[in-house]
Order: sequence, then C-alpha cells, then structure tokens
Amino acid sequence: MSIVEITTFRLAAGTNEDAFLALDRRVQTELIPNQPGFVRRTTARRGEDWVVVTLWWSEDAAVAFETVANTHPVQMEFDGHLEVGSVQVHRYDTLD
Repeated sequence: MSIVEITTFRLAAGTNEDAFLALDRRVQTELIPNQPGFVRRTTARRGEDWVVVTLWWSEDAAVAFETVANTHPVQMEFDGHLEVGSVQVHRYDTLD
C-alpha cells in the first residue's frame, strides 16, 4: 500500500505566478526526487486554487520528507509564496 498526499493552497497576494512555477520546478527537480520513498509529484490548479499531489511508497516516507522540507531552503522559499492559512495537507492510503 502506498500513500497519496494532497496539498491544497492559494498563492499569497502579490506572488508572481511565473516565479512561483519556476520555484515549483525546483522543488520537483532538486528536492523531492532525492527523497527515499518518493514515487511521483504533480502540480495543478483551477482558478486561484492550487493542488500538489505526491505519491509515496509509505506513510513513513511522507513523514520523513516533512522533516527534511521544514528546513530545506527551496521548500521554505516555496512555502513563502503560499497564502497563510490556505494550506491543507491530507494523506490517503491507496487500495491497490
């Protein structure tokens, strides 16, 4: 069984979307693929609502990444572009 992690958010006021997308690509290429248990990550949006869907091999891998992300400069810069109070993270167990 693996984990589907869904993070929803809005961009902070004044955030340049192109700059944010460049930073999102950095998270996608520099930070997250080097993490144990990482499977896949994608970013999407509809209007002002954004979502990042990440697949992990296990809950332990997802939790371990949280610890790394909390102090990693690229993730911290990414988080700085998110509207305070809009971020929600939910994890689900896959059924296959």
